[in-house]
Amino acid sequence: MNIEQDPRWTAVLARDPKADTLFVYGVRTTGVYCRPSSSARRPRPENVEFFDTPQQAEAAGYRPNKRTESAMQHARRVADACRQIEQADTEPSLETLALQAGLSPFHFHRVFKSITGLTPKGYARAERSRRVRDGLKQPGTVTDALYHAGFNSNSRFYESAGQMLGMKPSDYKAGGTNSEIRFAVGECSLGAILVAQSLRGVCAILLGDDPNVLVQNLQDKFPRAELLGADHDFEQLIAQVVGFIEAPGLGLNLPLDLRGTAFQERVWQALRDIPPGSTASYEQIAQRIGAPTSSRAVAQACGANSLAVAIPCHRVVRSNGDLSGYRWGVERKRQLLEREREG
Repeated sequence: MNIEQDPRWTAVLARDPKADTLFVYGVRTTGVYCRPSSSARRPRPENVEFFDTPQQAEAAGYRPNKRTESAMQHARRVADACRQIEQADTEPSLETLALQAGLSPFHFHRVFKSITGLTPKGYARAERSRRVRDGLKQPGTVTDALYHAGFNSNSRFYESAGQMLGMKPSDYKAGGTNSEIRFAVGECSLGAILVAQSLRGVCAILLGDDPNVLVQNLQDKFPRAELLGADHDFEQLIAQVVGFIEAPGLGLNLPLDLRGTAFQERVWQALRDIPPGSTASYEQIAQRIGAPTSSRAVAQACGANSLAVAIPCHRVVRSNGDLSGYRWGVERKRQLLEREREG
């Protein structure tokens, strides 16, 4: 392909920041590589070659330009801050995290959110949520779980428990007892589809061949919840999801009940930032969230996603462009991508 016909070259000409997580380009005459949004003088197209990741560019002998090097340093600082949040018994303050990163609180807050998709407080909240969910699955009391997760008072915990768990803590510990989850099963061109919603938002969008298997999967996830069949309003919701699958250009904007670890939620947010019709590799997503050596964990987070199409893990591919695995089947992944590319 002539490089001037390559969509990546179009992104370089437009200095498109959305493409920064998708590739870098090397300039043969200078020996440096840049991100698409770089403000450096545009090179002649015949002097350019593209790489999926900075590591590939460096392996080919290129060095980062100053702006790219600064971005990589920011990614490392944010990764260090994430580890500090995950390992701390209590939530570190913004000032403490910024001091460790060597940045002002304002600058650190902006950099952290641009890389992870979450504010430092939002990341800490997601980490506490994971600790609470893990603790409630273990022997012991609800009080044991909340103190282990870093809450220093019952009142603070119960103020946020409904949003964090989608139900009362005691009900969550009992496998969803007393909670209501509405669901419906339908058909679309990709096969059977199940959509489920808790009080907090849509908690499952499952695809498959057998509707009974999808219902069983939902029951396994919430073994003691009260599963309620769809009413008219809920049928409108599943019609919206099916409509999006058939015509992605319609868009999909739903309240979501995300239940994952802090790392998983970072990955899922990065997936939602991939434009429809585009793809990114596992390595690129790992770079985007500031964890460049975690491509395998990114793949596992994609596999743990229970919200098909709403969290678009179908847009993640191998570094060579192969579709690789997909929780709901590679053929469904191929069809979803083709429909998005067709507009």
